[in-house]
Amino acid sequence: MAHDPETETMAEDPAINSLEQRIAAARAAEDHRTGKDQPEFDGRSRAMHIASTMVGYPLGGIVIGWFLDGLFDTRPWIMIGLMFFAFFGACLQVVRINKAS
Repeated sequence: MAHDPETETMAEDPAINSLEQRIAAARAAEDHRTGKDQPEFDGRSRAMHIASTMVGYPLGGIVIGWFLDGLFDTRPWIMIGLMFFAFFGACLQVVRINKAS
């Protein structure tokens, strides 16, 4: 009765534990690779992110262009070019934001 196989508790197989740990690590790596471990934006935070991108990029281009135009005495051409270039970059960033979610 001391060695009854029906009442004796079975020890877990170390290979199963190792396999479960490897599966969990692979799932975590895949979630990180695909971006599923990132917190999702709700509607308002996404809107604020897009709005700040669409305003901030061109505004930054204008400010940097203003200083470069003053440095090279070419006002307003570098500023206008950087403003449009930054607007194009902002549009690409908004597409990436929307594609990621």
